[in-house]
Amino acid sequence: MATPPLPPPEKFDVVIFGASGFTGRYVIREALRFLPPSSSPLRSLALAGRSRDRVAAALRWAVGPGPAPDLPILFADSADPASLAALAGRARVVLSCAGPFRLHGRPVAAACAAAGADCLDISGEPEFMERVEAEFHDAAAKNGSLIISACGFDSIPAELGFLFHSRQWAPPSVPVSVQAYVSLESDKKIVGNFGTFESAVLGVANASELQALRRSRPRRPRPNIPGPPPPKGSLVEHDKTLGLWAIKLPSADTVVVKRTLSTVTEHPEGLPGVEESADFAEHRKNFWSSVKPAHFGVKLTSKSLLGIVQFIFTGLCIGLLGGFSFGRSLLLKFPSFFSAGWFRKSGPTEEQVSSASFKMWFVGHGYSDAARTPERGSKPDREIITRVSGPEIGYITTPIVLVQCALVLLSQRCNLPKGGVYTPGSVFGPTDIQQRLQENGLSFDLVSTRTL
Repeated sequence: MATPPLPPPEKFDVVIFGASGFTGRYVIREALRFLPPSSSPLRSLALAGRSRDRVAAALRWAVGPGPAPDLPILFADSADPASLAALAGRARVVLSCAGPFRLHGRPVAAACAAAGADCLDISGEPEFMERVEAEFHDAAAKNGSLIISACGFDSIPAELGFLFHSRQWAPPSVPVSVQAYVSLESDKKIVGNFGTFESAVLGVANASELQALRRSRPRRPRPNIPGPPPPKGSLVEHDKTLGLWAIKLPSADTVVVKRTLSTVTEHPEGLPGVEESADFAEHRKNFWSSVKPAHFGVKLTSKSLLGIVQFIFTGLCIGLLGGFSFGRSLLLKFPSFFSAGWFRKSGPTEEQVSSASFKMWFVGHGYSDAARTPERGSKPDREIITRVSGPEIGYITTPIVLVQCALVLLSQRCNLPKGGVYTPGSVFGPTDIQQRLQENGLSFDLVSTRTL
């Protein structure tokens, strides 16, 4: 008698990889809010990591003090390709939370691209993001896998904030430059997670690899911006309008926004969905026709000059010591010392997380009439300020953003591209992601409009 065929492996709507990590457990807590009896499209959830015991402990923490639900826990290790292939084969969407991503993210993206599973990660590492695009875009596009990095505080608030700001420039007005100012606020001490510090150290150590990667790839198209970039100015400035000290920040946000603008330059009507409805296709085209490119940059702010000194000290330590092995070992062994207490291996306490928040101001300068371009000898005569604000960036905003992106994938997949490696803005821009974030704790506001 023939043996009956085995049933197909169970497929989960979402699998959280790296679930036992510091950020991963907050992602678990956020995702649990949308399981049944919620009306969200998230019907099944699994957790994955190297240690089932640690993942189970993270689940208990996320649920506490109540009993933990019976969620499947899968073994998966970034050093074990077979385990990642098995994971990707059982997931519609993989949420990749194990960093630093240059060490642990590439095998996850490779497995998802091969299996046709969608993959969202919370990386803020430009070299990782661009290398994944270079290596896996074609396979992902062929197999129907959407791979989207920077689906956390890096870089959704910056991307959606820029798109929101850009759309405030009603014709015939146009922006030339948009400067984002990030303000981290708390009535407690602000403490970052060690993983973020480690990613920054490794980014400095491998900066030459990013430049080599960019030189090896075809040059991407540049958007047509009606004016030159603003002058570089000083390293530190005091913005009187915002009442904040500011320092230039070499962040992933700038890189990601520029990549989105490049994609839209190639596809002026946006990326068509694999089976999108006629209504959504029209909405997508209208959305992107209302987005105007501009020179973009990010600055980190502080209410006091002492806070800026702390940022400079941390940056100098990472910049000077991150370039050689012994220096990196010192940085990673004593993160609290080399960041003046800004980062520590134990991460922030729950009280510090719950008391923190952020504001990201977008200050745009441009022309009230597009005909008044620099070629005609005129200077920008219009300023628009918008703001994105929300709760603590790493462990509250990031899980909110990541889970909402996953819910968009689950509920609107036919309106999104078949596959490929893209930035969040180029995929999620025309969707209802901004509305979803507003319903879950983030705000998008028009602050002021004035003539210069």
